[in-house]
Parts: sequence; C-alpha cells; structure tokens
Amino acid sequence: MVWHHGSPQTGALLEPLLLAAAERGIRLLSYGRPGYGGSSRLVGRDVVSAARDVEQVADAFGVGRFAVMGASGGGPHALACAAVLPERVSGVVCLAGMAPFTEEFDWYAGMAAPGGLRAAEQGLAARERFTEEFDPSSFTPADWAALSGQWTSLGADAQRAEQAGGEGLVDDDLAFVRPWGFDLAEVTAPVLLVQGGQDRVAPPSHADWLRGLLPRAELWSRPEDGHISVLYACAEAMGWLRAGPMSRTALS
Repeated sequence: MVWHHGSPQTGALLEPLLLAAAERGIRLLSYGRPGYGGSSRLVGRDVVSAARDVEQVADAFGVGRFAVMGASGGGPHALACAAVLPERVSGVVCLAGMAPFTEEFDWYAGMAAPGGLRAAEQGLAARERFTEEFDPSSFTPADWAALSGQWTSLGADAQRAEQAGGEGLVDDDLAFVRPWGFDLAEVTAPVLLVQGGQDRVAPPSHADWLRGLLPRAELWSRPEDGHISVLYACAEAMGWLRAGPMSRTALS
C-alpha cells in the first residue's frame, strides 16, 4: 500500500500506520511530494502528476499492484493514482479528503481557515504572499486529543515540514483549486471515503460530493470525528483493503 501524506507533512511513515500495516501483513510505502521532505519543488504541478511519481516509486521497489491511501491533502493524490494507473491500483482509501474545486456547491463552507486556498485561487504570487498562520479552531477537541495521544507523531512531522519551508503546502493549495488533471469517473477501483462529521478543514460536503462522482465509492461517516481524530479509522480501513481489493489482487 502506498501512503499519501497530508498537507503539510514530510512523507515519513508515522508510527500508527506502521503498526496497523504490520498487524495486517501489509507492505507500506510512502514518499514526499515535490517540495516536501527533501523532494525538489516542482512549480506548477497538478494533482495528477503524483500518479507518475508513485509509478516510479513502485517500480523502484519492485511492486506491481498496490492499494493507495491518502489523508487530507493526500486524498486527491491517491485518487489520481487510481485514475491514471487503473491496471496497478487495486483499491483506494481517502480519509478527510477534499473534492475537486467547483462552484456547484459551496466548496469553502464549513472550513475554519480557508485563507490559503482562497489566496491560491488568485495564483502563485498571491499564495506566496499569503502568511499562513494556523488557526487552532480548525481542530476539534477530539483532534487535539488525537495529536496528544496516538497521533503525536503526525503533529511532530507537520512541524518538521513547516520548518523546512512552505513550498510544498503552497503548491498543494494551488493544485487543489485548479483542475486536477483527471476525471473522477476514471477511478474504476473501489474507493472508501472516511469522513469526520465535525471536520473543519475538509468538511463533510466534500465527501458527499466525491461519493456522487466516483463510480465505486463507499462512505464511512464518523459523526463525532474531526480532521485528525478520523485517522483512528486507518487501521480499520487497511482491514477493508485487505479483505476486499487487496485480497483479490496479489501484491508483487
């Protein structure tokens, strides 16, 4: 399974993911998108470009077929892999992911701090001028409890990513509000959407929109979860992959 990190993260594999994968006999790979974790920046990258990066990562590790899982900003990139590499991607999990930018519903509704994304709508220069300051109200009490408990490693990794510079986050935001470079109808693999009902970063309306556009989508709604606490479902979601898409496809 290839893990697609959130925004901002370094791409390092986090302890809860490693533990859940080991318990289920899943080989876990990850990488840093351009601008993160030492990866060279690629100005102008779009969401679909991640698919070719992952293809090269899988080739380098001798992996033929694989599942993908992405959280937050990693969700769109996981879907891109399934769209571009249908013969290789057996299943997809998106936790707290966002939908393609559209005016067909209020895309920003429910976001506590959409300033970076709104600036990205104006282009690269505007997004680079925008001063990103984290709004604590973006996270619920359940999120903060997760960050001080099982998911402490995620908070520490986000800090490392921020200290290394904001280029990756800037480019992610720009990619999210531009055309993603693929049609969701092209995602023929089974998709599991996992959504927190209290998410103030990627609101539930995004998961609802995705479910309506993806041919084979299932939605797990977790009403009490926010953007971080929904990650408690990672282990169960790996079980969903293992029992379904991955069980039907031998990993090379």
